[in-house]
Amino acid sequence: MRVGRTVFGIASIAAGVLDLVWGEFESAHQPIQAWGNHIPGVTVFAYIAALWLIAAGAALLWHRTARLGAAALAILYGIFILFPLPRFYTAPHFLGYRPSVYIGVLGSVCQQVILYVAAVILWDSLAARGALSQRGARIARWTFGLCSVVFGLSHLTALQTVVPMIPKWMPLGGPFWAVFTGIAFVLAGLGIVSGVMDILAARLLGLMLLVFSALSLAPLIFASPHDHVAWGANAYNLAAVGAAWIFAGWLETRREVVYTAQATITALA
Repeated sequence: MRVGRTVFGIASIAAGVLDLVWGEFESAHQPIQAWGNHIPGVTVFAYIAALWLIAAGAALLWHRTARLGAAALAILYGIFILFPLPRFYTAPHFLGYRPSVYIGVLGSVCQQVILYVAAVILWDSLAARGALSQRGARIARWTFGLCSVVFGLSHLTALQTVVPMIPKWMPLGGPFWAVFTGIAFVLAGLGIVSGVMDILAARLLGLMLLVFSALSLAPLIFASPHDHVAWGANAYNLAAVGAAWIFAGWLETRREVVYTAQATITALA
C-alpha cells in the first residue's frame, strides 16, 4: 500500500501542477465543461482545485499528514465525480441512444470513482482503528470491482477509439490488444467483486494500467507536448495505478486481520 500511496500522491500533485500551468481543468478527465461552456468562476475554481491537488498530494507523501491528505483528496475526487454526470442526458442526444454511449459516460464517471474509493480507503487505513464497517468495506469492494468491469465494457464497445492508441509495432495487431485488455478489465473486476484471487487481480490491474502509461500514453506527450489532455492522461493513469495498488494493499491487510482473528479464536478454543 505504501508504494500505491506514493504513486497516488505524486500523480495527484502532477495533475494539480498541470491544471495550474494551463489554468483550467483537463477536459478528458475533469470534464466540468459537461455542465456548460460558460460556468461562472470556473477558472478560479480550476486554480483552487489545482492547489488543492498539490497540497493534498504532498500531504499524502508525509506520514504525519497522510490521513489529512487522503481526506482532502477524497473530497476533491468526490467533487470530480459530478463533472461528467450531465453527459448521461447530453451524450445520447448527440451520439444516439445506444448502450455504448451510456457505458462510455459511466466509464468517465468511474474514472473518478476509483480515485475517490482509494482516497477513502487510505483515510480509513491510516486511522488508529479503521472506521469502515463491514458494510462499508463491502461497498468499497463492489464499487471498485464494478468500475473495472465498466472500463472493460468501455473498451469492448468503443474499439474504434481504443485501437488507434495501441502502438502499431505491437504483435497481433491493435484490435487483439483492445479486446484482450477489455476482457482483462472485466476479469479483474469480477475477481475483486467475488473475492476470488482479488488481491492478485487488483495488483495486475495496476500493472496493466502502468503498461498503458509506458506504451500508449507517454508517447502522446512527445506527439503533442502542448496538449493539456496528453499530459493529463498520463497523470490520471498514474493516479489510477496508485489507486489499484492501494486497493490491493487494503484487501491484503483486511485478509491478514481476518486470518489473525481466526487463528486467535482457534487457539483460545
